[in-house]
Amino acid sequence: MSDARPAFRRVPADMFAFTTTERADLHTAVMQVFGEAAERLRAALTFDEVLAGLPETGWYEPVSDESLEYTLGALHKHGLVDRAQNHAAHYASAAEYERRNLHYSLSRKGEAAYQGLLLALDLLDGSGALQTSVLDAIAARLGELDALLGDEGADDRRIHTALTELEGHLTALRSGVVRFNGRLQRLLRDEGADPAVFQELKQATIAYLTDFVTDLDTRRLTVADAVARIEERGVEVLHVRALRGADLPVLPGRPDPAPHFLERRAARWAALREWFRPAGGGRARVEELADTARAAIVALMRALERFSDSRRRGSSTAADFRTLARWFSAAETDEAAHELWAAATGLWSARHTHLAPDDPTAVGPGTSWFRAPGVHVSPLLRTHGQSDRVSRTARVRDTTEIREQRRQRALRERLELEEAWSRLATPGPVRLSAFARLDQGSFSRLLELLARALTVPARDGERRASTADGRLVVVLLPPPDHHLAYLRTARGVLVAPDFIVSISESRPGQAAPVPLRTDFRREATA
Repeated sequence: MSDARPAFRRVPADMFAFTTTERADLHTAVMQVFGEAAERLRAALTFDEVLAGLPETGWYEPVSDESLEYTLGALHKHGLVDRAQNHAAHYASAAEYERRNLHYSLSRKGEAAYQGLLLALDLLDGSGALQTSVLDAIAARLGELDALLGDEGADDRRIHTALTELEGHLTALRSGVVRFNGRLQRLLRDEGADPAVFQELKQATIAYLTDFVTDLDTRRLTVADAVARIEERGVEVLHVRALRGADLPVLPGRPDPAPHFLERRAARWAALREWFRPAGGGRARVEELADTARAAIVALMRALERFSDSRRRGSSTAADFRTLARWFSAAETDEAAHELWAAATGLWSARHTHLAPDDPTAVGPGTSWFRAPGVHVSPLLRTHGQSDRVSRTARVRDTTEIREQRRQRALRERLELEEAWSRLATPGPVRLSAFARLDQGSFSRLLELLARALTVPARDGERRASTADGRLVVVLLPPPDHHLAYLRTARGVLVAPDFIVSISESRPGQAAPVPLRTDFRREATA
């Protein structure tokens, strides 16, 4: 498949010059008149028809003939409007001839400028989106194309329609991601908005990104598998059949549109591969998008944390003392002021005068407090109004038995797991039906291995996966026939395609799998 991209093409310098002049509003309104007339399949407009069409575009200011003539002349000068004389009409007077003789219409350059103007206005008004429905639509269109390519009698027009819808979904995904990422980065930088709006907007964005990231990897693998299936059938075949279904007109004197059509299709298919299945095993754009979304979630949560911290009032000693001074000035009595002072400073009246020294006989009745020995005062007396409470230290619980029980349980679970893995190991490639009957534990382990293998993209028809600890490797090959496998457990019977399964230990120097055996049987009771 060719990864060629279209060559760089320059935009004419004066294509959008009509939007930069002093009369840009009137020029834009006239371009809109021509654009809406083209949508109604009106090939050309007279001077009076252009003037009458201005109110339909929302232009209600009066426009003189001189202003409209200047605008039409400026658009014609820039090559956006063509004008031609209508010799087939009949005119009643010279004035009618002057106003109705010239017919105006958008040139090819003017049509491009008008479409570019509409796209620019749409981008300015929109905010972009990360829509999982677009990913599902891309997967659906790829599946439809795969089915159509597999049908020799399928209509080529259906292939062209499905391919066009696929490219439209891809364009919507790319533009939506770019616009949403731009808005997201502006949101991350903007922390000066209204606090309530700021917090609500970022919380809603976090929820939106979380929903998008959920199951994104599964959707990516689905699209990548569909791309691989179509490439196996041939992308060039797809584009050639789409070209036949497009029914492009070949006009005399015009270049053949087929090469340009195929070049555009190849470039857009290359863009699709960059997003979901890049060549050379590189990282897909959609994976980078998931990383960006997860990083944005973390950044938004940090911004919300900074916002919450900024709303907490910092401690200010000066402000606290000013508030305390206002409370003192509002105290009605001295007793209220003393109580306020004690509550603010913690300097309550003494409560330790009732405490006695350790040796009461050492202090006589006439001994001065200055010469008397000190008395121990517990901190609990000030905080709780009571002396120290002396009690026995609690016994330290002996956890030796509990630790031993836990160790034995972990060892037992590990042995059960190893036994289950060893029962599932095969002597080589075998049919899935060879497992016949399994106990519930082995059956659960087998389902886990099959699920891991089926979620991995197939390479040359082979799916290879390993357990979480990397001990076992499972290789899954498609069944060579339409036979079904019946696996019986104590809880029921599993019916599945009879895959070819090889389960072996992952170790260096392991020998290659032996040829397929059909006499392998493992039976265990629950």
